[in-house]
Amino acid sequence: MKPFIYLFLVFTLIFLNACDNNTQKQAAEPPAEVGVIVLKASPVSLTSDLTGRTTATLSADVRPQVGGIIQNRLFTEGQDVKEGQVLYLINPSSYQATYDEAAAALKNAQAIVSSAKLKAQRYAILAKEQGVSKEEYEDARATYEQNIASVAEKKAALESAKINLAWTRVTAPIGGRIGISSVTPGALVTSEQTTALATIRALDMMYVDMTQSSSQLLALRKQALQRNKDSIDNVTLTLEDGSTYEHKGTLQLAEVAVDEATGSVTLRAVFPNPEHILLPGMFVRANVVNGTLNDAILAPQQGITRDAAGNGTAFIVNKDNKVEQRSVTTSRAIGDRWLVTEGLVPGDKLITEGSSKVKAGESVTAEVIRNKTEGA
Repeated sequence: MKPFIYLFLVFTLIFLNACDNNTQKQAAEPPAEVGVIVLKASPVSLTSDLTGRTTATLSADVRPQVGGIIQNRLFTEGQDVKEGQVLYLINPSSYQATYDEAAAALKNAQAIVSSAKLKAQRYAILAKEQGVSKEEYEDARATYEQNIASVAEKKAALESAKINLAWTRVTAPIGGRIGISSVTPGALVTSEQTTALATIRALDMMYVDMTQSSSQLLALRKQALQRNKDSIDNVTLTLEDGSTYEHKGTLQLAEVAVDEATGSVTLRAVFPNPEHILLPGMFVRANVVNGTLNDAILAPQQGITRDAAGNGTAFIVNKDNKVEQRSVTTSRAIGDRWLVTEGLVPGDKLITEGSSKVKAGESVTAEVIRNKTEGA
């Protein structure tokens, strides 16, 4: 039995000695080294990436004001036309006859009024000398005034006939590029028809109508954004082929109501289009500068971890060189950084390297890494 007791004591001493060495070794280990950045507040431009479609700033349907047979079409489809340019000729025969008839009726009325005037003047003299009765004089004067009214009526009829005759020359209501004609010479048109003869669109300036969710718009309005009045060109376009449109646009207005079906708000920007690259109906992506957040905190994404619910967490080295865990709220990603709205303040030392080997409350040695938010 003694040999067994002797061996047990030997092993016990060896075990206790090993534990003591391990404890001393752990106590001698230096604090873990981590890389940190010192957070600073800086101005950041906030933008929104939206989708939209182009719309002509000016668009007008060409419609006939009088009915008749199209005699001629005086433009080439797809070409630019000027305001007032004659586009179609409607057979003017019946309108010319009506105009001539009205002109003749006016001349006849004018001749009658001249005769009635002379008669009224003579009767006025005779009435004073009692050469005619007062009743005869008043009849002559009434006839003269009726003839004056008839002249005015005939003038109005002539003017109406003149307008209808002029409308047989269908002109361009605006300048721009004209599309496909819906009629050819020989077609019958009416003043009440719903189908346009053609459509003209001005292409020198273009609208881009974009949609933004009302929740996103509300979040932006809650932030204290500073808008730079000197920089009015705040919208950049990406075309369907992925290229960037060379001209920048200006955000012009936002719809005053939310679309109940989609929960979105329509924004409208205006763009110069001197090369006519933009055409109505094109799908585009727009980057809109909403404003500048003066005291923004941008944290590298590797310094923020998230749980299954998406809640953000960050490790901070406090003034005692110990690890402190913070709950963090972010609003959006800007490049490779998060825009932090809650949980971090300027001056915090955010651990970006070595966070996986430390725990809250542990002492660490912090090495400051270049702060990428500087100069942002």
